[in-house]
Amino acid sequence: MAENQIGQLLDSLGVTAELDEGDMPVDAHVLLRVVKADGTTSLVKAVSESLDWITLLGMLTAALKIENDGYVNAREDD
Repeated sequence: MAENQIGQLLDSLGVTAELDEGDMPVDAHVLLRVVKADGTTSLVKAVSESLDWITLLGMLTAALKIENDGYVNAREDD
């Protein structure tokens, strides 16, 4: 299995993110569902070079919370 840059792949899948002017993404964790040549399905994980395990764990925990409970921006909820 070879390492591949996935920026163009994500573009072709229509992956987008809501970012405000001046926002600077610094890390990424990507989970891909892949259909293999034999028809089986697998999951592939990719992370940015600078992403450490503790930040990854925090991002995964936050993603689960958002998916399960929704997201409320505390600044806008006043």
